[in-house]
Amino acid sequence: MSDSPGRIGVRNGIGRLVGALALALTAVTAPHAAAQGLVDNVNGMTLDEDGRVVRFGAMVVGEDGRVVALLRRGERPPRELRWRADMEGRTLLPGMVDGHGHVMGLGFQLRTLDLSETDSLEEAIALIRQWTDENTATWIVGRGWNQERWGLGRFPTAADLDAAFPGKAIYLERVDGHAAWANSKAMELAGITAETEAPAGGRIETNDDGTPSGIFVDAAQALFDDALPQPTPRERNAAFLAAQDALIADGITATADMGTSVDDWLLYRRMGDVGLLRMRIMSYAAGIDTALRVAGQGPTEWLYRDRLRMGGVKLYADGALGSRGAWLKADYADAPGERGLRFLSDDQLLNLMTRGAMDRFQIAVHAIGDAANQQAVDAVEELSDTFGDDRRWRIEHAQIVDPADFAKFGRHGTIASMQPVHQTSDMHMAEARLGEARLAGAYAWRSMLEAGAVLAFGSDYPVESPDPFAGWAVGFTRQDADLQPFGGWRPEEAVTREQAWAGFTTGAAYAGYAEDRFGRLAPGLWADFIIVDRDPLLASPTQLRGTEVLETWIAGERVYQRDAAE
Repeated sequence: MSDSPGRIGVRNGIGRLVGALALALTAVTAPHAAAQGLVDNVNGMTLDEDGRVVRFGAMVVGEDGRVVALLRRGERPPRELRWRADMEGRTLLPGMVDGHGHVMGLGFQLRTLDLSETDSLEEAIALIRQWTDENTATWIVGRGWNQERWGLGRFPTAADLDAAFPGKAIYLERVDGHAAWANSKAMELAGITAETEAPAGGRIETNDDGTPSGIFVDAAQALFDDALPQPTPRERNAAFLAAQDALIADGITATADMGTSVDDWLLYRRMGDVGLLRMRIMSYAAGIDTALRVAGQGPTEWLYRDRLRMGGVKLYADGALGSRGAWLKADYADAPGERGLRFLSDDQLLNLMTRGAMDRFQIAVHAIGDAANQQAVDAVEELSDTFGDDRRWRIEHAQIVDPADFAKFGRHGTIASMQPVHQTSDMHMAEARLGEARLAGAYAWRSMLEAGAVLAFGSDYPVESPDPFAGWAVGFTRQDADLQPFGGWRPEEAVTREQAWAGFTTGAAYAGYAEDRFGRLAPGLWADFIIVDRDPLLASPTQLRGTEVLETWIAGERVYQRDAAE
């Protein structure tokens, strides 16, 4: 391939900073700037505004980093070009867009104790022991455990940790971030005793004698806030750069960041100011107060050449299914008497949504259980009479929905922001938690589309791997990596291959008010694209899962090359 103006992402901090400062000085020009370069000899494909596949053989990139033209094979490019990149017939796709992720959560997972690949309690204990042997800190902090994957049949407890790690305070978040596992030393340092009451929206699991067992669900995790060590600015910087590198290597050029804190926002601004913010972040504030502190009276402008914007607010209606915090209409099938956690009354949710909508923030409500989803869509119905149907109300996850509520998603163009890989991770647990009779509205992507909802796909990383090709494959197969179950889990809810692709591109961009900037390749949109090793529209599901991203380009500049990164 001939030289291009793109930069391969460098690992050396000084080299990256020098290159980034040069990028920061680049002038922003008109959307239809003169041609500067040609990405040539590609098996190019994108979706158009109507979801149809468009194929092309070359792409002209403007001096401003936007697409000037897509050329069919044999069509002549402009005569005057500064550079030409010959892709040797490889496949070019628009950059993937993750509609729901947690940037800093991924970064910290990459740099702290990660239990997400452990298959048993014993394996987790061994990994914690290895970590404590290599780290001298008083606190051991990590995440990723999943008692369902372990086949434990119960939550882990403080007693499972106490004998093995005397003197160490251990605090470990569940894989979904909705529960924490702590040992007795950690509870002691946090001042938690049998008399400690769980805050609203939280639950403390207890032993038979009433003492805390070591599991703290949802809002109860906040009991540790004052005791836990806080990351330093350098640690936060390193975590962000690790997350960005990982996402770009997976072919993700833009992501929604669900639950941005003030500290997160200041970090993103620092990265942008020095040119280290390479990918695009659609930020959703962690609550109304954060949105007002960061953005004031309304969404921010797009910053750093459309790399950062706070446009919305993330709210929570309930917890997660794995920790039995999802709010259900009827008891859990495997825990009679429990219906999960309701975080907000109807009036509280309406008040918060109204407060955000008054300043034109987009509202994104986390709702997993059928009761929480009904509460959220009922609130949208009520508020749409005041604010209209153009607000792109978002329901995050929408995992368990009463079929009677599907029509409510469609009536006001509500966005169903869903994560295909949750279906394959959760299917057996969902059967146990709900029972067969209540699975009709579980992970129901096709029903959402048929009801008129807009479908946006993501991964919910670091809860799941951010790999978009795994999610794409699940979208039209409803099968895991082992092609199980045969024929797919509740296959009537599968979408087409192209609809699943749209979920990770045009749908996710639309969900963040960014469809006029990225998510597909067309004149005037950013030249954000990836080069992959196979044609995803012809690949089998297994082959699609194995897709390798060879190069990632953002705004017409190469920011990742697989050979250089290895």
